[in-house]
Amino acid sequence: MRILYFYPENPLHKTKGNNARALALLEYFKNRNIEVDFVGVETDIFGANEIKALKEEKLISDGYFLPIFIRKKNKLKYFFYYSLPNKIKGKIGLFDNIRSGHLNAFNKVLKANNYDIILISYLYWSKLVVNNPNVKKAKLMIDTHDFLTSQFQKKKNFRLGPFFEKEIEILSHYDKILVISAEEKYLFSQFIDKEIALVTHSLPQKSALKTESKYDIIYVASENEHNVKSAKWFFNLVYPLLPKSLKIAVVGKIGKFIGEHNNVEKISFIENLDDAYRESKIAICPMLSGTGIKIKVIEALSFGIPVVCNERGVDGLVNKTNNGCLVSNDSNEFAAYINELLTDSNFYHKIHSEAVSYFSNHHSTDATYSVLDDVFKL
Repeated sequence: MRILYFYPENPLHKTKGNNARALALLEYFKNRNIEVDFVGVETDIFGANEIKALKEEKLISDGYFLPIFIRKKNKLKYFFYYSLPNKIKGKIGLFDNIRSGHLNAFNKVLKANNYDIILISYLYWSKLVVNNPNVKKAKLMIDTHDFLTSQFQKKKNFRLGPFFEKEIEILSHYDKILVISAEEKYLFSQFIDKEIALVTHSLPQKSALKTESKYDIIYVASENEHNVKSAKWFFNLVYPLLPKSLKIAVVGKIGKFIGEHNNVEKISFIENLDDAYRESKIAICPMLSGTGIKIKVIEALSFGIPVVCNERGVDGLVNKTNNGCLVSNDSNEFAAYINELLTDSNFYHKIHSEAVSYFSNHHSTDATYSVLDDVFKL
């Protein structure tokens, strides 16, 4: 089997949850000896060296790029080839990330190769393959990553009906749809008569690899708008309720939006995120908005680390209770859960055991690989 996998970012940049999912898929393909060519979007930090690294890890056979498009340097081209046509035709531009040069570069790859499956990440890259004769006989699959209509609801001129209808219309062009949460599978299955596969995020079980804790709390997050709002909530309302003797590790670009505190260590980038999890006692996932499964929750559970989160933190989990997560939207209760985990060893062990059991049953590589085998008919 030969697969062309499109994912716009660098899968080896592991501090972002979406990259971790892409890397997990590549590791599955490698484990099953599936030949994979990769297409990404070139940027200042994602280029030939990163493709070389993916090859050295034997995760891909060959790698290609769609050209970098800098809007500030291409204002006229952006206006005449993208913005104006969308306005004239009444199109919803948020569902289309294709820019000048992208389609030509992708077609060049398609024309030079034959694939059994073309797997696209994110709905807004669908124009690369939908109604494109260059896909030849390849089956089209999409890994949605998220329910985009919900993501767009704060955008200017958002209208639920047209946006949702557009999302369903685009998804209907694919032969198979991969979703990351049970909620998304249920929603899409009500409107699309295609195979929709629930592929939760998978990782090796690592609870046996835990070491003595250097940090009481680990918080891993990127700098998207949902995380920024949620981080401010935590540090404004929850952090003041916690003992200042606690050691907190903040990993990822979210650190730029957090003030300086004596007991908070900010780590903007870490080569191996597992090292930080191994040295942490509990994890937090403050998340007030946003849809879809939270990869950082799954990563923590893979180590058997109890997670304290808001209600949005358990979105996408198969079980909403007895899963290693303590859930509250109230700042006082959120802080109380953290304090109880760190002071009551019996309570900690109970939640730790639930985390280990839930992860083993639903997110371990053994559990998820059997689902993927069915998806790819292995």
